[in-house]
Amino acid sequence: MPRRARWWQDERVITGSAHTLPTALRTQIADCGFFPQFVSDSVSMALGDEPLVDHLVQQEATVGPEGIIRHLTVLVLTAARLVVAHTDENSDEHDRPTAVTTTESVPLWRMGAVSLSRVVSHPEDYGEANSQVVETWLSLSWDTMHRLEVVPVHCVDPECRADHGFNGEMVSEDITLRMSPAADGQANVDHLVNFATRLQRMVAAAGRG
Repeated sequence: MPRRARWWQDERVITGSAHTLPTALRTQIADCGFFPQFVSDSVSMALGDEPLVDHLVQQEATVGPEGIIRHLTVLVLTAARLVVAHTDENSDEHDRPTAVTTTESVPLWRMGAVSLSRVVSHPEDYGEANSQVVETWLSLSWDTMHRLEVVPVHCVDPECRADHGFNGEMVSEDITLRMSPAADGQANVDHLVNFATRLQRMVAAAGRG
């Protein structure tokens, strides 16, 4: 299933509410065809009546043990926070289709790194027609949620059979959105870059405040 991504930005401030979202955002969610009413309602509850600045919608398909699993990510940026909504399809113990959505509200002053990575072909000719950005990644991290990764300690002696215990590391939760001109269109890639650089500036300003 091809990945579809939609991005929208407008200098006008549009106010959402617990009952309605801006038409552009609702349309992009509906275009994905992935439980649009459920997704819109979840985003609306998290947003309330706070004005929107930007938003980003991306649908992905991953292959799991039970086949192709769809995943939808919605990012909503306001002047004070970033609302992150994830929706996944699932099935219950009776094999009936279900969906789970999770929304997280991250104050901009608590955001960590906002990283923008670009993969460029023929970097020696950057700026020329034969050099193109073939993939762009937006990576976000924050310190509101952490997970503990525990791994066994390995001994450097290949003959050692002793138990050396475990090492644990507290890792911040983060997300990565990946777009390419081939999969998402050049316009959406350009918009992702604009969204990322704008978010970087807003996070820096919130940190200084």
